[in-house]
Amino acid sequence: MFAENKDIIDLKQVFNKLLAKKKVFYIVLPITFVLSCIFIVLVPRYYKSSVSLAPESENVSAAGALGSIVSSIGLDFSNSMSSDAIYPMLYPELFESNDFVVKLLDIQIETIDGEISTDYYTYLSKHQKQAPWEPAVSWLKSLVKTSSKAYDSSSRVGKNGELNPFMLTERQTTIVDIVKKKIVCDIDKQTMVVTITVTDQDPLVAAMLADSVRQRLQDFIITYRTSKARADYEYYDKLAQEAKNDYDTALRKYAVYCDTHKDMIWQTSLSERDDLENDMQIKYNTYTAMTTQLQASKARIQEKTPAFSVLQSATVPIKPDGPKRMFFVIGMLFFAFMVTALIIVRKELFSSHNE
Repeated sequence: MFAENKDIIDLKQVFNKLLAKKKVFYIVLPITFVLSCIFIVLVPRYYKSSVSLAPESENVSAAGALGSIVSSIGLDFSNSMSSDAIYPMLYPELFESNDFVVKLLDIQIETIDGEISTDYYTYLSKHQKQAPWEPAVSWLKSLVKTSSKAYDSSSRVGKNGELNPFMLTERQTTIVDIVKKKIVCDIDKQTMVVTITVTDQDPLVAAMLADSVRQRLQDFIITYRTSKARADYEYYDKLAQEAKNDYDTALRKYAVYCDTHKDMIWQTSLSERDDLENDMQIKYNTYTAMTTQLQASKARIQEKTPAFSVLQSATVPIKPDGPKRMFFVIGMLFFAFMVTALIIVRKELFSSHNE
């Protein structure tokens, strides 16, 4: 099998040795094929649905000339020049946040066969297909876990029966971790295009969830970007209401005084009437100014609201994305062949050394 130099392998002799042991392959490869087929058929299939969108960025316009120079040399300082604390490059980190993921669990989904229509949390908890060995594996894992029963209280929920992201139970944490694996957010660093990919065992659920997550992301970014403008609007709305009430009060006082002192010509009466009129005018001017500020703050909300261009909408996938059954079986056959061949070669190698 080997030449005089033991470091050089004679491939022809190796091939002859393997050919002489071909009956071993006739046994190993069919068994591997059958077991691989059984194994991979029992693994639930999954589907993927993606949606792509391009969010509007909020950049500091004063850096326009500098930005042009920087772009010409292939660098991207758009994020550093942005006044937005949550820019697209941080969106994947957002999908790792329990606060954001927990809010996705109330999304209503429906399977493509129409048999299941429920919220996403219930769907993941009770309607997921499993390979036959997964319950046994989960049971073995539970034997080695040492968790506190006090911590894993099933009644730990927030307001209105919602999950409390601040203190999740062990089961809820498991569901949240599953969601983080099923929903992936990728960012193209060159174009800043956001791609959200959802993986699920049902094609309709994957598409519905991808579209819902896109909408939730847009709502989150819009809420964040307009939070200051909305706070200003609420503040000026309160001031405008107060100014309106003050003006109405001053107007009534002035009107009542004029009606009750219609024929009075005393200077004191005229002076008091003028004071009431001046106070009414001041209150009116204040009310007008607050109304102007209120309208301006309302316009700023619209100005701060980012626009999202949906480049690719979520669609129901026709073919499953995995597992790749054919590739798995071929890979297992190749692995079994290589391992069997190695064992045969090593046996011959050891026997030649003993000789």
